[in-house]
Amino acid sequence: MGRSLTDQWVPADDRALAYGDGLFETVLVRDGEPLLWRRHLARLARGCTTLGMPMPPAGELDALPAKAGPGLKVLKLILTRGSGGRGYLPLPSAEPRLLWQVTDFTPQAQRWKAGVRVRHCRLRLGVQPLLAGIKHLNRLENVLARREWDDSEVAEGLLCDSQGSLIEATSMNLFWLRQGRFETPRLEGCGVAGTLREALMACHPFSEVTVGAEVLAEAEAVWLGNSVQGLWPVVRLDDADGRRQQCWTLGSLHRSLQRAAHELLGYPSTFNS
Repeated sequence: MGRSLTDQWVPADDRALAYGDGLFETVLVRDGEPLLWRRHLARLARGCTTLGMPMPPAGELDALPAKAGPGLKVLKLILTRGSGGRGYLPLPSAEPRLLWQVTDFTPQAQRWKAGVRVRHCRLRLGVQPLLAGIKHLNRLENVLARREWDDSEVAEGLLCDSQGSLIEATSMNLFWLRQGRFETPRLEGCGVAGTLREALMACHPFSEVTVGAEVLAEAEAVWLGNSVQGLWPVVRLDDADGRRQQCWTLGSLHRSLQRAAHELLGYPSTFNS
């Protein structure tokens, strides 16, 4: 079985260290039960197919959430291609390494209730359709984007691709309501297809759209979400210099989608607006 990150030394020739050659998943676990587990495994399998790596045995993966024990935890899975190969070319016989880590988790409930302030980022995501949707280990774009601000009042940064299309936030997916229709960015060229995003799209009539950031000026409500933090309503949007662009007042429009998301994760679905 895979080894805990605290128990295993990863050699310097592991391809994840050298090239970001691998995948990861971050799973919310409640009393040993993983939330959206099958969707996490399906995305991991898609990543393995894309990178040409074998998927770990189902039994090995399914045994890991129980190691989280009681309470609310986050289970992080890291699958590397393993060691070896000449330069970028991996060995056909490379043996993947499955690593995992469990940490205690407390969600930021105040952001559920009061909403969040976000900003645009200057960084633009590169377009690479082959890698779009999966959670590969090379996240330097996200690292650079997150370094653009250090204001604790700003919860997240919004990212466009190199063609100017709105994609996601640095670690969350993006949703909005416009003219009575739920929309989310199309992720054909880049971005991570979050498991909460997939679950919401399966039960809500979402439209995937290719639009620029200016579309948010037309939005009646905006949210950010992922499978660990749940759904945060957005109440203020700033430009990349910190100047206010748009504000929204929390209300029933925000809470409807938030309730649906939180029911999927076992989080509170009622709030004091």
